[in-house]
Amino acid sequence: MTDHVEIPTRLLVHALIREDGTVGADELYTVAGTLGMSDQQVRLCVKRLVAEKRFTHEGRGRRAVLHATEDTAQALAPNADFLRHAFRQDAGLAPWDGVWHLAAFAVPESSRTARDALRETLVHLGGAPLQGGLYVCANAWEPYVEDAAHRLGVHGALTLLSTTDLRRGDVREPAELARDLWPLQEIADRYHRLGRIARPRLDRLTGSAGLSPSELLTIAVELAAELSRAMEPDPLLPPQLLPQPWPGTQARELIARCWAALPEHGHGEARPVLFRLYADITREAAERATR
Repeated sequence: MTDHVEIPTRLLVHALIREDGTVGADELYTVAGTLGMSDQQVRLCVKRLVAEKRFTHEGRGRRAVLHATEDTAQALAPNADFLRHAFRQDAGLAPWDGVWHLAAFAVPESSRTARDALRETLVHLGGAPLQGGLYVCANAWEPYVEDAAHRLGVHGALTLLSTTDLRRGDVREPAELARDLWPLQEIADRYHRLGRIARPRLDRLTGSAGLSPSELLTIAVELAAELSRAMEPDPLLPPQLLPQPWPGTQARELIARCWAALPEHGHGEARPVLFRLYADITREAAERATR
């Protein structure tokens, strides 16, 4: 028995954004139905996404077309950057230089919404709170942090610094600091689940029985959903700071094999951009592994 994959409707819509920035309603409803989502569930999600100005809507019913706004389309790129960095870490191509990167902010109560959004962004980028308004990351996150601060209008309240001498109480050994600052067991458990999801789907993709286009697309969406669920809370700590063997490395290797087994045909030039990004990144990882 394999683990069931819960796919948020919003993630499904994002996963089906094509190279031209559109999502076809017919494909969206078809895949959603395969995943057990109702038409009403999809319609409500689309309505919310349009209200949030993440998409515009053209046409009616299954002939409708969603157009991703510029912010929505650009949001895929940083996630691809993080996945590419993770594979480089797995291959030993991004060793840690011993530098901790810190971000501090003092945003007034009058800008509480922007302050909360900046705090959430720092955690999403792999930061851990040291104390009020001070966060630490093991990777060079400055461009992403500054971009978020500019976007939120609080760049003037942001302070960035780096150090090789970080202590918390009596703890200063880097791997021990990492254990104290990040929930490593929770992160590892998500990767164990990702591995359990990927293995049977890899068997289906590499088996003798042919899979229909809708089955292939469903597998791709399931893998993308579980990969996001594992990666988004992952600070992508360097291997030197993690217990070994690390389940993230093993799970990503399985995901790369799954993605390599997904056929290129079926969508042509209109295939989802997220799938192209994942295919490019996993192909790069596979090529490095065979050199």
